[in-house]
Amino acid sequence: VPGTVHLVDLLGTMHGKHAEGGQKDIVLVPAPSADPDDPLNWSPSRKALSTACMCVYTLMVGIASAAIYSVLEPISEATGLTLNDLNQGTGYMFLFFGWGCLIWQPLALQYGKRPVYLFSILATLATQVWAPYTKTNGQWIASKIVQGFVGAPIESLCEISVTDIYFTHERGRYIAMYGLLLAGSNFFAPIIAGFIADGMGWQWVLYWSAIFCGIGFVFIFFFMEETNYVRHHAGTPAATSGNATPSNTTATSPSDISKSHDIEKTLSTESAPPPAIYPRKTYLDKLKLFQKADLTKPNQLLGMMTRPLKFLTFPVIFYAGFSYGSNLVWFNVLNATSSLILSGTYHFSAGMVGLSYLSALIGVAVASAYTGWFGDWFVIRKARQNGGIMEPEHRLWLFVPSLLFVPFGLILWGVGSAHEVHWFGPVFAMGVIAMTNMFGLQISIAYAIDSYRALSGEAIITVILVRNTMSFAIGYGITPWVTDMGLQNCFVTAAFVGLAQVCTAFVMIRYGKRLRTASVGRYAKYVDVMAKSGMVH
Repeated sequence: VPGTVHLVDLLGTMHGKHAEGGQKDIVLVPAPSADPDDPLNWSPSRKALSTACMCVYTLMVGIASAAIYSVLEPISEATGLTLNDLNQGTGYMFLFFGWGCLIWQPLALQYGKRPVYLFSILATLATQVWAPYTKTNGQWIASKIVQGFVGAPIESLCEISVTDIYFTHERGRYIAMYGLLLAGSNFFAPIIAGFIADGMGWQWVLYWSAIFCGIGFVFIFFFMEETNYVRHHAGTPAATSGNATPSNTTATSPSDISKSHDIEKTLSTESAPPPAIYPRKTYLDKLKLFQKADLTKPNQLLGMMTRPLKFLTFPVIFYAGFSYGSNLVWFNVLNATSSLILSGTYHFSAGMVGLSYLSALIGVAVASAYTGWFGDWFVIRKARQNGGIMEPEHRLWLFVPSLLFVPFGLILWGVGSAHEVHWFGPVFAMGVIAMTNMFGLQISIAYAIDSYRALSGEAIITVILVRNTMSFAIGYGITPWVTDMGLQNCFVTAAFVGLAQVCTAFVMIRYGKRLRTASVGRYAKYVDVMAKSGMVH
């Protein structure tokens, strides 16, 4: 069954490589090859540098996408554009952050992630220089569409960079680290943007975003190396020495559901080390924009661009996108109403509105530790209790705190502001809402990757498409929703909708494995195609 893996070797009888240190009973999934330049075999310092480059990219592009939130009113006054116009522009940006993945993700998987990262951050720099010169609604929307399209790799490529170099039992903490930088940059940017606007003018908010992107480009150019690796085998090691033999073949008839377990096993089993000596990469080899292996493997661009749309029919993947998107919606509502509530009701300056986002930053940090480090420990513990078998649905139990925090945060933010409670109330609510947004980000992404790891590069595109389409839709509805219903009624409604959304996790905990089992035939067919091209995880 896709996603069901033997993660803990309770009896010590499994063939595959095991983790070192205090986790010697943890099976390494996926099984690494014998090549020292296989990203799974990199040294801890080499992996840390790769992760740092991914984090720098996420932080710089993330800051560029969110820096304007605390200066929307000064932009409106200077350009004559209404707040609704400006919010619609950012809505288009988020839409193209999602749909741009259909182009950039296949290009990165086919030709290399390094050139895509470099182009993306450089093009984002250009959009930040352009934006201060937009004077009409059409120009504003055009600049935001271009920024969303070129910045799209921030949404889906970073997660796959994590899966390239880390194993299943440690992946959660690094996806949480990515989430911390992604969501954290969205909350950190308004903090510095408010003070930049007060001291230098709102245009310099965008110019400084360009400068940050320039710094990031230089860092990535000299230190990021390619993590694509031609891998024809994916999955988990053979079960035990008594009843399984390592094999390097794939299922010959993927439509046969009875062979699905073999596909998850045999695609992943450790390959016998080839007699050839693997050449080690030099520093200059690592600096090359394109690696020879990426330029010579079979072209699968068309399939990778169309399969994410087909994955919309996979209930587990669609749910992951819905879960991520519905949590992000409240982040969008918060951003769109922060200026209205904090500046209008509480008379905060632009700098103080930005400083209020420190609360959100703290909430994201707490959620990152919970879903990452605690989450990995929790999943391993559940696997031990389940006979060593890990199910992706184990991770969904981490949503339980959201049952309280989602409605609490929304009511405190909206209803509290409507009754003009002390300013600490809505500022504290910002931290709570940011925390639940981070829950949705990390848990939803990890669930999709755990369920369909061999094709996670494409499954993530589907998740982001659903998420960002929802984000775009709410962008059109936020202003009239708050205006027509009022803060109190609007956020009471939002609290109950949020609570209902969180409860859908229990439906997936109950039926998720059954839905994954039903997808075996189609999943196996796609894995077979990608395995022949060496592009499975």
